Amino acid sequence: MLFLCYPKCSTCQKAKKYLAEHQISCTERNIKEENPTAEELRTWIKASGLPVKKFFNTSGMLYKELKLRDRLPSMTEEEQIELLATDGMLVKRPLLIDGSRVLVGFRAEEYGKLAEQK
Repeated sequence: MLFLCYPKCSTCQKAKKYLAEHQISCTERNIKEENPTAEELRTWIKASGLPVKKFFNTSGMLYKELKLRDRLPSMTEEEQIELLATDGMLVKRPLLIDGSRVLVGFRAEEYGKLAEQK
């Protein structure tokens, strides 16, 4: 299992604590230092069943600086994925990837379902 996070992010810290408390082991990757590649994002977006826009960190400073709320609607899905791959801070976090399952953001109930299956 792969856990992509930004260590200073409070939501990521909550998710990491949840994983530890429920003894769910995973490989941690700092999303800022090693941002997801376009190929990884394509795979994860497809596996998640979510639209590309759900992978954007809409509350992030970079998202706002680039005025992406206005720009994204006119971009193709591939252009959005390529943009996401340029900087990990554009990506909503944390991401938890377990084979074909991809969880975007942290919701305890979703993590709980994963814990039950382990």
